Amino acid sequence: MALSPACTCLSCPAHPGAAAAAAAVGAGPAGFGSSRDRFTSLVGWLGGQEAAAMTHSGLEGRLQADGRGLLRQLIQDHLELRAARENRLPAGRVADAGGVCRGNAEAGHQRALATVFGEVEVRRIAYRKPGHPNLHPADAALNLPGEKHSHGLRRLAAIESPRGSFGGAAAAIERTTGQRIGKRQVEGLAAAAAADFGAFYAGRVPPLADAGDLLVLSCDGKGVVMRPGALRRRAAAKAARAAPKLATRLSRGEVRTRKRMAEVGAVYDAAAAPRSPADILPSTDEQRRSARAGPRAAGKWLTASIAADTATVISAVFDHAQRRDPTCTRTWVALVDGNPDQLHQIHGEAAIRNIPVAIIIDFVHVIEYLWRAAWSFHDGGDPAAETWVRRHALAILSGDTAHVAAAIRRQATTTGLSRTRRAAADTCATYLTSKHPYLDYPTALSRGWPIATGVIETARAYCEWKQHRF
Repeated sequence: MALSPACTCLSCPAHPGAAAAAAAVGAGPAGFGSSRDRFTSLVGWLGGQEAAAMTHSGLEGRLQADGRGLLRQLIQDHLELRAARENRLPAGRVADAGGVCRGNAEAGHQRALATVFGEVEVRRIAYRKPGHPNLHPADAALNLPGEKHSHGLRRLAAIESPRGSFGGAAAAIERTTGQRIGKRQVEGLAAAAAADFGAFYAGRVPPLADAGDLLVLSCDGKGVVMRPGALRRRAAAKAARAAPKLATRLSRGEVRTRKRMAEVGAVYDAAAAPRSPADILPSTDEQRRSARAGPRAAGKWLTASIAADTATVISAVFDHAQRRDPTCTRTWVALVDGNPDQLHQIHGEAAIRNIPVAIIIDFVHVIEYLWRAAWSFHDGGDPAAETWVRRHALAILSGDTAHVAAAIRRQATTTGLSRTRRAAADTCATYLTSKHPYLDYPTALSRGWPIATGVIETARAYCEWKQHRF
């Protein structure tokens, strides 16, 4: 005989285990009759013929749905019990933050609460005064949110939203809880969860570090394609002046004018780890085996914003660094990729705060410039290009940056390269010359400083991944 999950009998022949289950549950606390009935019905169904004929996956699906219903009913019964036990407070005991008392009390005021198990109703006493909003002390006791959705659903929205789209987050919440939440509701919950993000980290105690540890600052930017209305003023004006040759795609040499820079910043601690150029670019097996590891990042703090400009993000990076080293007695090292605006802002913040900061350009960026220059002198795939890059890279690590720049220009001239062919070589030489003050790798290596922006590059790569996902 097919059974209805709504059946709550304790003695019908189809429910041979129901009576025993009821006896096991017992009378229970007053006010939980509906929960006991649901549990008894569920146990009785499990002991019946319909459940006996189901596969384990069918049982899982049924118990998952009915189990949520039981848990929802338990919460509802508990809330009803609290409502019945709520004592009316004496006149004058209930006042708002401004000190205005609520003299009238009315029981039975209801509000909805969407939980991870389903929607429930909360009944409580409302304390009233004409011309003023009602106060509900029971809401404070339950720590209820101002809106409908519980903290459990808000937590899920905050966890799932960064993993993909808001639609995907809504689908994940429904799979987990069985509760359907609209995409815009999930978006609102995620935004509300992040509202106090800055205040939370501003008040958080920074991790402890040894007095001799380095304090490393880093920043980088990533262009993100935006809708026309979200561009900054200069980018919007440039986009308005752009006249693409084709309607559906860019032609050769054309560049999109729809990007806005997202600035990423990082602060971390690191114990100094002195090294030599041979540790960075070992040439023999013996050097590879004996190569010393670089500084390891600890206590990483990251920030990113597409709304704030570079100056604001770098200022926040310095603020956090000062919370870690209020007396500014540690060695501060800033790692960048050579962006002029970032260099200008770092110099400005350091001067305003009177903090000495050693600025080092990421050595990986220097290597990339060398590789682009190598193709001015070698054909693609030529092994000699690797030897050429290694030789100049080791010279730069040893402090001969000016000689490398001059050698590249001289080689481009003596080999009679055309203006087009030598463009990358000239660009590399100009980069090395203009960034020379920030390429003091001998000092950085001997003092154990990091010379690569791996931490910030990882954070920037995550921004790129999120952009491509959307």
